[in-house]
Amino acid sequence: MAVIAAFVIYGFFSLPLKAIDEFPSLDILLSRLLIASVLILIFSFIFRRKITFENIRIFKSLSKKEKQKLLIVNTVSSFTLAINWYLFIYVMNRVSVNATALAYMLCPIINTFLAYIFLRERLTSVQWIAIVLSITSCVLLAFGNYSETLYAFSIGLFYAIYLVLQKNNNQLDRFFTLTFQITVGTLILLPLLPYQNPEPEKTAFFFGIAFVIAAFFTIVPMYLNVFALNRLNSSTAGIFIYLNPIFSFLLAFFYFKEDMSSPKIIAYSIVFFSVILFNSKIILKLLTKLSRVN
Repeated sequence: MAVIAAFVIYGFFSLPLKAIDEFPSLDILLSRLLIASVLILIFSFIFRRKITFENIRIFKSLSKKEKQKLLIVNTVSSFTLAINWYLFIYVMNRVSVNATALAYMLCPIINTFLAYIFLRERLTSVQWIAIVLSITSCVLLAFGNYSETLYAFSIGLFYAIYLVLQKNNNQLDRFFTLTFQITVGTLILLPLLPYQNPEPEKTAFFFGIAFVIAAFFTIVPMYLNVFALNRLNSSTAGIFIYLNPIFSFLLAFFYFKEDMSSPKIIAYSIVFFSVILFNSKIILKLLTKLSRVN
């Protein structure tokens, strides 16, 4: 239930973001990061005090080479996550909700392809077919709206890079690692604070929504995801990531009334089919387990 709740929450992320879409994307990102950093540090040092200090002790016990590797991997991870968040906010508020949904449909496929290139992970023939279908759908979308497709691919690419960096980043507790990454991401972007746009004026409403985004659409789903991964294997939990774009697509079409032309519907259908094909082995395993339970 935890992993389902996490990705359902992410699926409704467009609602608070769209509520403050008149504000610059950089300002929203900086507010989200600053508030999230404060909240996650308080949560870590008060409610997860024992785990936090244990992980600090583990880090100190590592060799100099291991410490350097961890710091480099997690600093680069912080940077890619911050770029992903910025692009997500910008595209959501300036381009379309559909584009962000497409990004997270494509993300796991891009992630696996990058893992094949850089980590030498094997791909099955079925997964290769799914990748070709995803590329085909992107080409179809590009004919109608090149910039929207490029934005969607960019969001998916940066998050996929982030996920590849996490493949072997497991020496420390996952939530502790996330705390470090969000805090470092905030520190990296702090020099941009003076460049925030004074117009429109940031009212209590803006900061209230920013708090909701930081607390309920960042910290809560992250914690639920980590909680779920401690009990489920990553491949099973990964299937539920598609709840996010499914809910986003539904909101884009039924709530925000975004345009869904025939070429878009065809292209999105191909992406959806490629996702099912790509994960067919895991889906069959889950269905088999469910049938045994019943």
